[in-house]
Amino acid sequence: MKLLIHICCAPCLIYPLEVLKLKGIDVSGIFYNPNIHSSLEYNERKKALIALNPGIELIDSDYLPQEFFRAINLKEDSPVRCAICWKLRLKKTATIARERGFKYFTTTLLVSPYQDQESLKKIGVEAAKEAGVEFYYANFRPGFKKAHEEARGKGIYMQNYCGCIYSEIERNKKKQYA
Repeated sequence: MKLLIHICCAPCLIYPLEVLKLKGIDVSGIFYNPNIHSSLEYNERKKALIALNPGIELIDSDYLPQEFFRAINLKEDSPVRCAICWKLRLKKTATIARERGFKYFTTTLLVSPYQDQESLKKIGVEAAKEAGVEFYYANFRPGFKKAHEEARGKGIYMQNYCGCIYSEIERNKKKQYA
């Protein structure tokens, strides 16, 4: 089976990739994250993915933050913003999967305990249906901690917010009032 995995960041790729490879799945990845703010952060995450050297084909995508801002369109509050962002990234991944001959796609977002699994699953299934491919759902959360420890041990860059400017603002507010 050939599968395209949407990669949000290097640390979150480690466990899902391990699981998929153990199942004998032929995995390629796409780094499509127009939500990441700023371009410096985007480039840091991209460099971390390259440094991880996951041993799979990596499909690169241009950094186009305007796609994120157009999609959000003044809906900056979480969880609405997050669902819109996930939909943007999963629709693009599903489309690229179809265009490149993959029957399946998934996302590393499914490893994070901070993301809404049910919403991601629903959005993934909808994107798959629209694109004519299948969404491969797996709860990768059990490997989150281990993968992040591995990334830390390898010196791989570890971000401390999801990536968008709004989550960065929320994180800074929490620090300010803590």
